[in-house]
Amino acid sequence: MASASTPVYNSSVTPLENRSSQNASRESLKMETLADVILLPGEERVQDKDIIYMCPFNGALKGKVFITNYRLYFKSADVDPAVTLNVPLGVIGRVEKMGGASSRGENSYGLDITCKDMRNLRFALKQEGHSRRDIFDILFKFAFPISHSLLLFAFYSEEKYEQNGWNVYKPMDEYRRQGLPNVKWRITFVNETYELCDTYPTILTVPFKAHDDDLKKVSAFRSRGRIPVLSWIHRENQAVICRCSQPLVGMSGKRNKDDERYLDLIREANGTAKLTIYDARPSVNAVANKATGGGYEGDDAYQNAELVFLDIHNIHVMRESLKKLKDIVYPNVEESHWLSSLESTHWLEHIKLVISGAIQVADKISGGNSVVVHCSDGWDRTAQLTSLAMLMLDGHYRTLRGFQVLLEKEWISFGHKFASRIGHGDKNHADQDRSPIFVQFIDCVWQMTRQFPTAFEFNERLLVTILDHLFSCRFGTFLYNCESARDANVVRSKTVSLWSMVNSEASSYLNPFYTPECSRVLYPVASMRHLELWVTYYIRWNPRIRQQQQSPVEQRYMELLALRDEYLKKLEELQVPDSSPNSSLLSNSSTPNAASPTQHITHLRTPL
Repeated sequence: MASASTPVYNSSVTPLENRSSQNASRESLKMETLADVILLPGEERVQDKDIIYMCPFNGALKGKVFITNYRLYFKSADVDPAVTLNVPLGVIGRVEKMGGASSRGENSYGLDITCKDMRNLRFALKQEGHSRRDIFDILFKFAFPISHSLLLFAFYSEEKYEQNGWNVYKPMDEYRRQGLPNVKWRITFVNETYELCDTYPTILTVPFKAHDDDLKKVSAFRSRGRIPVLSWIHRENQAVICRCSQPLVGMSGKRNKDDERYLDLIREANGTAKLTIYDARPSVNAVANKATGGGYEGDDAYQNAELVFLDIHNIHVMRESLKKLKDIVYPNVEESHWLSSLESTHWLEHIKLVISGAIQVADKISGGNSVVVHCSDGWDRTAQLTSLAMLMLDGHYRTLRGFQVLLEKEWISFGHKFASRIGHGDKNHADQDRSPIFVQFIDCVWQMTRQFPTAFEFNERLLVTILDHLFSCRFGTFLYNCESARDANVVRSKTVSLWSMVNSEASSYLNPFYTPECSRVLYPVASMRHLELWVTYYIRWNPRIRQQQQSPVEQRYMELLALRDEYLKKLEELQVPDSSPNSSLLSNSSTPNAASPTQHITHLRTPL
């Protein structure tokens, strides 16, 4: 995980610094900057340079920056303890030159770096001899490898883990867990070669009565060929969540009998009186999309369906909203106008609309009515709504493994455009396809974990780790736009899955307060009074905020769990058979001490 400019250790005790500088080789001097960082397998150092970091919290700091093919690492030399920056190059969204050769003023010549994780970095260099040219060129090359016809770091990584994260999600296993196929729904491989829809997965679940030829006809009437397919089925009432893209109605109001019949088959599968179609867009946007050949399901054509608009804005609105949020949280928070400034970003308003829409979907399903969810192309707002509704309805997705399955299924395999929305390795920072749709979804999940602190097996650290590696390009999990592109680039065999790391260190991501309640449906309150800004993510680079991150209750609970494990270990040691004559005496004399917590509890300091 990338770290902020936080003091990490006292540089005066670094063993390498005790060596005689006169006898040290150039290589050992370079290694001095690496004393507190372990390079990843496959990570290689490219350059290091004396530089000044214009820290927004500590002022100008002289130090050394080194760049690898994976990260930018800075360590200060003039403060004790040292201040460090550890930034994966994938996090960098923009690199600009600051000032010119004739610029006046102290530290006015250097580099401005805009990051995708809510922070900006500024470095100053000496003006003579074009001192920034080499570091600018190297940063530009390795931060934006796609723009230089190079591979992303994930393809160079040689990390090995006990667990293989690529085995987490197996579509057939997940459908079987849901009780599929059954007499009403069947599995189809019509998209095995991505001919039906190149942004859908190869395995799809469709109504039993729909033939593969019917699917092809429906595909022609849905944007990008993204036909309605099953995402989740309620085990008891058999109501389903289906997802798709908008119908290609256009200005002339075209109709397609195959599409109309197909939606009727979805409705009939569990005897729903009226199929509810949730269009994530504001109605005015849906109408406007008719001009570009899109549209929505009109009452005249789809008489057995009701259409509900959820008023969630598009990717461009979300992008601008997060930009405004970044402006008010980094580098400093202005306390005097905080509430009005936060309100002006509309970020929490958008979070509210997404959660509110998902609640409507979940509530309709709980009542036994099947639903179809779509936006324009069915890979942004649609994924937010289906996955959040499934998280509310199905306790399996609230476990550590189940949540990974949910992301793999609804986001990764069903074609959320990660490459376009994040811009992995692409220098085109102003690309209009960029948007924080997935960040917004993870924020919604965090809001739910706040309202239901015992319902989720995973903790906040998992959510932050997911977002950090959404950008880092260290793992192959979020690379490319769809499954067909990942297959073409052999991602599963050439890169490591994020879940390999997570599941090999599972204890770090577990919520100590988790209480399994698989059948419980969660209905979060989507009121502005109950929603909070995710401070420990959006404002985590501020040292004042970071010091307060650990929950006192969670910290105390973890201490007690550690103490319990310590006593269990001691108990096991005492129960080991001993062949010595004094074993029973030793056992008897040791037991009271092991059972007595007095000595150990005195060392605990509760922050409550």
